[in-house]
Amino acid sequence: MLRTAIFSAIILLLASACTSENATDERPLVVTTTMMLEDAVKQIAGDKLNVVGLMGPGVDPHVYRATPRDIRNLDRASLIIYNGLFLEARLSEILSKMGSRAFAASEILPHESLIEAAEFGGNFDPHVWFDVSLWAEVVKGIARKLSETFPEHASYFNQNLTIYLDELAGLDEWVRSKMAQIPTSKRVLITAHDAFGYFGKAYQVEVKGIQGLNTQTEAGIQDISRLAYTILEREIPAIFLETSVPPRTIRSLMNSVRQQGGNVELGGELFSDAMGARGTPEGTYIGMIKANVRTISNALLIDKYDYE
Repeated sequence: MLRTAIFSAIILLLASACTSENATDERPLVVTTTMMLEDAVKQIAGDKLNVVGLMGPGVDPHVYRATPRDIRNLDRASLIIYNGLFLEARLSEILSKMGSRAFAASEILPHESLIEAAEFGGNFDPHVWFDVSLWAEVVKGIARKLSETFPEHASYFNQNLTIYLDELAGLDEWVRSKMAQIPTSKRVLITAHDAFGYFGKAYQVEVKGIQGLNTQTEAGIQDISRLAYTILEREIPAIFLETSVPPRTIRSLMNSVRQQGGNVELGGELFSDAMGARGTPEGTYIGMIKANVRTISNALLIDKYDYE
């Protein structure tokens, strides 16, 4: 009797857990990988879809592994939207098994607009969201995929897309004007890993990462020493942490600069492969980009001042 009672209790608990996870929202489920994609889908989908993101603030997509809950959500999803271009390296095998339900949003971009990346096995730099105009093209592709998958809401999606594209166009213009305020000689962005290549290409910023495109790439002592010499020679005032990358390489670079008789400030923390906390301005794509630009400008401008 006791065993039967215990077994029945376990079954009830499991059933309750499944019910709470699966039956609370009857809208079609769309699963995204990165926070940037999650925000893009929410901007287009509005309240028509249940959008669930696998990765949260501070999460590095290069090394992210799926949890049991992730697997359940992926299995239940009507549509899965991921970045592609080998960003979600450790999810590749799982995503490949999802068939036509999985959509690689950044892989719709023409190759001529992408930055080649030899270390990714002949692939391209996956950090396309740092060029706002390029990200707008990704957003258009997401909207098309949503309309194909859920045609009953296509008109609604297109209305939201038009509004959001106007906002992105304004953001792109704003970033260009703020970066142009920094003298060209000081417009050098040094971060933990090489995530800002598209940002540099779009907004005329020289970008140097201690590690490569992939955060699993290790930086050698000579690499750090050479970069420290560049900082001293160019009189670069600040370098930057990233929210999704451990600070050890940046700390090592600062120490190397000091050992060579110089000094460099910590300019602040940038959002690179993940955004800020959900429910905050930095937890949206536009808010994240604005926060990064303000941090970079305030650290690299010779005459520092606050601006909108």
